[in-house]
Amino acid sequence: WIGSLSAFLVTAIGPICGPLHDRGHFYLVFVGGALLQSFSLFMLSLAQPGSYYQVFLTQGIGSGIAQGLMYVPSFAILSQHFCKRRALVMSIVASGASLGGIVHTIMLNRLINGPIGFATGVRISAGLVTGLLFISCLLIRTRYETGHDSLPANTWKAAIKCVTEVPSLLMVTAFLFFQTAYLYPFFYFQLDSVRHGLSTSFSFYSLVIVNAASFCGRFSAGFIAHFISVVDLTILSTVACAVLLGGMIWLSSMESFIALGLLYGLLSGMNIAMMAPFMALITTDPSELGVRMGISFAITGKWSPISGALLTKQYIWWAPALFC
Repeated sequence: WIGSLSAFLVTAIGPICGPLHDRGHFYLVFVGGALLQSFSLFMLSLAQPGSYYQVFLTQGIGSGIAQGLMYVPSFAILSQHFCKRRALVMSIVASGASLGGIVHTIMLNRLINGPIGFATGVRISAGLVTGLLFISCLLIRTRYETGHDSLPANTWKAAIKCVTEVPSLLMVTAFLFFQTAYLYPFFYFQLDSVRHGLSTSFSFYSLVIVNAASFCGRFSAGFIAHFISVVDLTILSTVACAVLLGGMIWLSSMESFIALGLLYGLLSGMNIAMMAPFMALITTDPSELGVRMGISFAITGKWSPISGALLTKQYIWWAPALFC
């Protein structure tokens, strides 16, 4: 529940921070999210063993809201500075999530399971995140401010467009279905490898492999989209990911896990990196971008836990793979 709630809140508060961005309150939202993220991580280091509610409040709620406050504005502001190379820049920014997944996974595993322990290890991680957020707050700048008078009408109009315009409706529906299946390998890849008799050491690094490939996919997606368009790359990566998800049924050896992890991470990373550029592509009025991104991310960013229910305690691997 902690990870699911945090991931839910990252996109769920998009309809709130998106309009605030369009109203010209970017710094208030972004800096507020950065402060809350730093505070939540340091409070997490004080959590006592067995105190579920403390981890739930800090990691699940506090960190989830903080990331949500920064998520949509950090993408929406890019459209103020870039037009022709918007997809490239957004894909590079999106690659940061996978890079963080690699660094923090390895770092926290070494710190928490080493002589340092949980509390100090989390504080070191929190210090690193706080330093990076401080640099971001100093460097990031808006290019123009949106007028306040016309915003209520624009906000409502943009919200209606998200669910009535055919291109927007098709995009939101497509990404919603993709997001329903997207995280299945990330949640169960390690468990799958352990259940098939592979070592716990490889099981840990199997997720690092997926995140590393996802970083490459996200980073390179903007370059590839320049040649085959954002729409075509999204369609191709979606179809390829669907095939690879079905391939999880036959995973058994270390080689098969590595091959599928690399391919799925690469292609799913490309798809995720194209979400923000796709939304910007079909938004004709830049003043509505924050609202439309916020609503679209809120709708598409809900991961369904049905995969775990289909897996069951008997580990029926073909059921969630075929569903996804």
